Amino acid sequence: MTPETVLTLGRHALEVTILLGAPLLLTALVVGVVVGILQAATQINEMTLSFVPKLLSMLLMLVISGPWLLNVLVDFTRRLFTSIPGLIG
Repeated sequence: MTPETVLTLGRHALEVTILLGAPLLLTALVVGVVVGILQAATQINEMTLSFVPKLLSMLLMLVISGPWLLNVLVDFTRRLFTSIPGLIG
């Protein structure tokens, strides 16, 4: 196993991690900004007002993008397992 192979595997693992985390994190970011603007405009500083919409939107995004996320993860794992014989020898 060469150093280039290890770096390539690490790069692919980081790419998959970013792909899996991006939809949920971007959803939380957008909803958090919108709720923050509404809280600033109305001067309502309730913590649950920020938490509940983020939680619900992330749950909705997980339901919507869940099959795609699972497909990406299974594809990466399948490619990793099939490349094991080539990595060893």
